[in-house]
Amino acid sequence: MSPERIAKLLDRMRQAAADAHGMIANVSREEFLDNLVLQRAVGMSLLMASEIASQLLRAHPEFVSEHSEFPWAAMRGMRNRIAHEYFDIDLDKVWATAKDDVPNLLAALDLVRSWRMQGE
Repeated sequence: MSPERIAKLLDRMRQAAADAHGMIANVSREEFLDNLVLQRAVGMSLLMASEIASQLLRAHPEFVSEHSEFPWAAMRGMRNRIAHEYFDIDLDKVWATAKDDVPNLLAALDLVRSWRMQGE
């Protein structure tokens, strides 16, 4: 396990997830559903965050098994849906993920990064 590589991936995951959440912080669901550019920006940010989860699953299974607090399978599933379904993406799911699920992910990422920085 390369701690530096994992830390870099976690930082990138956090940035992408924070971007997705931040883009809709002051936007209603209706505004989101009416704004194609915003839908694609949020979707791409979620794709980026979930792609990193897939990379961690493949390259660092020991880290994944140590951190069951992350919804690894759900993140990989989100990545696959966004990457392969294109015009059939469930925008309500994208909205709910960015609005409701990402804050929990950010908190978990902050906790893991803080814990690892302390050398635990």
